Amino acid sequence: MALYFMQKQIEYILVKYFRFIILMLPLKSVQIFGKTLGQISYFLLTKRRAITMDNLRNAFPEKEDAELKKITKGVFLNLGISICEFLWFPNLNGAILTKLVNFKNLDLTVEGNKRGKGMIMLSAHFGNWEMVALATAYFIKKPFTLVVKTQSNLKVDEIVSQHRMKFGNIPVRMEVAVREVLTTLRNGGTVAILADQSAPKESIFVEFFGRSVATFQGPAIFALRTGAPIQMGLLYRKPDMTYEVIIEELDYSDISEYNEQNVFELTQRHVAMLEKYIRMYPDQWMWTHRRWKNIK
Repeated sequence: MALYFMQKQIEYILVKYFRFIILMLPLKSVQIFGKTLGQISYFLLTKRRAITMDNLRNAFPEKEDAELKKITKGVFLNLGISICEFLWFPNLNGAILTKLVNFKNLDLTVEGNKRGKGMIMLSAHFGNWEMVALATAYFIKKPFTLVVKTQSNLKVDEIVSQHRMKFGNIPVRMEVAVREVLTTLRNGGTVAILADQSAPKESIFVEFFGRSVATFQGPAIFALRTGAPIQMGLLYRKPDMTYEVIIEELDYSDISEYNEQNVFELTQRHVAMLEKYIRMYPDQWMWTHRRWKNIK
C-alpha cells in the first residue's frame, strides 16, 4: 500500500514538473515539443503501436501497411501535441483562441441552445478533444457540463479538472453523472460527452467500421428522454497547427419516442456520423484504444 501511494505521489510530482516547463514556453514551442514527444512515443510504446495497427487493418482492409503505418505515426504525433497543448491551457485567452480555432458553423450550436430543451454535444478522442469543449463553450458564452472519467491518480485528476474549467466548464464524474446530466438538460444547459470508447458487454452493439461493437447508449437515452438536440463537434488539427471545428446536428425527429429500438437506432446514427469524420481524418482519432474489445 505504501509503495502504491509513493508511486502516485511521484506521478503527481512528474506531471506538475512537466506542466511547469510547458507553461514557460510559447505555444508554438509547446506544439513542436509535443510532436517530438509523439515521435518518441511511437518508437517506445510498442504495445500501443501494435494495437493501433491492428485496429487500422480491421477498419481499412483495403489500405496497404505502408499507408497504415503513416496513419499510425500521425496518431502518435496528434496525441503528443494534444497532451502538451492541454497542459498549456492555463495560458489560453480569448485572443489566442480566436487565432487558434476556427469554427465552420458555430451558429448551429447557438441556434440549438435557443430551443429550450438543453443540448447534447457529442465529441470523440479526435484532434484535441479537450480544446473543442473549451473553445466552443468560450465562443458561445455558455459553459458546458462535461461528463468525464476520473483519473486513477486523484491529485493528477485535480490538475486535469482545473484545466478543463479554464473558461467555466463544469466536469462531472461519469460514475455519478446521470442525475446531473438530466438536470442540466432540463434547465436548458449543454452536456458534452465523449462517446467513442469501449463499452461494457452489457451495452448495446452497433456497427462501427464494419464490426458490431459494444457502445454506450447514454447519449441516446438522454436525448430521447428530454428531447434535447444532439450535435457532434469535432476539432481537427491543420498542418499549420491551427484548428478547424466541424459541428453537425443529428436528425432524430422520426424516432423521438423513448423506447429500446429507438435508443439502438439513435446510437447507430451518431456512431455512423463519427465514423464518417474518422474516415476523412484517420490520423486524428485515438486508434491506440482497444475500441473493439467487446464485439459480436
